[in-house]
Amino acid sequence: MSRLTAPPSAPAKAQAVLDAPRAYLGKLRDLIRDTAGTTPGVGPLTETLKWGEPAFLTEATKSGNSIRLGWKPATPTTAQLLVHCSTTLVNEWRNLYAGTLAFSGTRAILLDLRKPLPRPDLAHCIAMALTYHSRKQTS
Repeated sequence: MSRLTAPPSAPAKAQAVLDAPRAYLGKLRDLIRDTAGTTPGVGPLTETLKWGEPAFLTEATKSGNSIRLGWKPATPTTAQLLVHCSTTLVNEWRNLYAGTLAFSGTRAILLDLRKPLPRPDLAHCIAMALTYHSRKQTS
């Protein structure tokens, strides 16, 4: 009978590449949850997977747009905060934070894993996403 053994540990440099997005995305997840908890009208978040990525939905209140977190091995130092591309969110964010945040098309904020999380600007963007539908109804 063969004995099960744990897989070998990754070399230190490889492990660091794997750990960096995990830690960063964990901080980003915490920021999303904290922002939802302090933003009026958002209510509880539903956490799920969409397209294999962590996603946050305002199912209870329907106040906002879904937010997803992304990371790809092809761009190992970049995390993404993604929203649906048909919204105006990224264009609104670009107008507010073009000097401090990086964007991709109409769907993502690009975040450099080697830099601290830009908490105040990002929290504002997250609050805007989590209240997207309720803000559009009152406009």
